[in-house]
Amino acid sequence: MAFQTEYSFVLPRGYLDRSGVLHKEGMMRLANAADEILPLKDPRVQQNPGYLTVILLARVVTNLGSLPTVDTRVIENLYTMDLAYLQDLYQKINAMDVPGYKAVCPHCGEEIDVPINFMEAGH
Repeated sequence: MAFQTEYSFVLPRGYLDRSGVLHKEGMMRLANAADEILPLKDPRVQQNPGYLTVILLARVVTNLGSLPTVDTRVIENLYTMDLAYLQDLYQKINAMDVPGYKAVCPHCGEEIDVPINFMEAGH
């Protein structure tokens, strides 16, 4: 099984460009460290932390319909539903699976998955 780094999506509403063309299908790639760190230096983010999402999505959405590029202007002009959809997709594909172990519940005797909390390890 190959390591998947890009994910296709279809926006619920779509991006309507200046020519009236609706763009709904696109691709999002996995984020890397630079995607999450570099936007923090951007003055737009420093003035408005909410703008981080716009820059981050502009970096990881690799294409949308027939648009030549996806930049912050495109992300800014998405319908709210589509922005929320892309934020959710970003979280899903970049979420780290929390490691855990199998244990037996002391109350009911059922086997359960217990997540490992690295923040409490060693305390």
